[in-house]
Amino acid sequence: MAAPVLGQYVPGRSLLHRMDPRAKLIFVFVYMLIVFLANNGWSYGLLGAVTGTALLISDVPLRMLFRGLKPILYLIAMTGLLHLLLTKGGKTWFSFGLVTIEEAGVAQAGWISLRFLLLVVMGTLLTLTTSPIDLTDGLERLLMPFKRIGVPAHELALMMSIALRFVPTLWEETEKIIKAQEARGADFESGSLFRRAKSYIPVLIPLFVSAFRRAEELAMAMEARGYRGGKGRTRLRKLAYTRRDAAAFAVLILLITGLLLLRN
Repeated sequence: MAAPVLGQYVPGRSLLHRMDPRAKLIFVFVYMLIVFLANNGWSYGLLGAVTGTALLISDVPLRMLFRGLKPILYLIAMTGLLHLLLTKGGKTWFSFGLVTIEEAGVAQAGWISLRFLLLVVMGTLLTLTTSPIDLTDGLERLLMPFKRIGVPAHELALMMSIALRFVPTLWEETEKIIKAQEARGADFESGSLFRRAKSYIPVLIPLFVSAFRRAEELAMAMEARGYRGGKGRTRLRKLAYTRRDAAAFAVLILLITGLLLLRN
């Protein structure tokens, strides 16, 4: 099976797949806020245990997940490296010329990289176990109370759904363009960082053209089918909270309590 990318849905019947999309959205949103409460090994261990449990009950193979996260792992590594080199304080661990690695830098790089990884994994699990239609319906229902103050709930949910739906498509399109350019003799690996970045310009131009073409085709298809927004729209599936969702909220409350108690 091909590695998933952000926004791609993997069908399944796991516990996470069968949860109400509203419960998953609330859980992930709150998780992404409270992850910043962690400031020591015990609190990060608690977050890791919750994230690891979510991975286990999602039935998504770890190898499959992290292959899809490979590009983001490079970004995490780069972020950690910058903190390692720029954060100063404490005992000096390594020094060579202008490069100095100190104890505070090692700790900061480790915690920031771990925090980033936890955020990305939990967010990716949401898209892997929730179809774009369910995400749209869940987000729209959560935003419905804000329609009274003028928030376009349906339009915002639709835009998010379309964006997530086309991330895998654009990713595949990028790979095709890169392979086509390599077949014509383009080199994306050798040379300086500036030269390699410049070599991607012939990739970006056709990618933007393809993205605009797909957007135009989608708009025409929606108009041809009589799409007029969310007014009067009915839904095939009615959302309903179950015991699984109540258990998820209970875990969230326990997680918040644990993080507050474990803070230094």
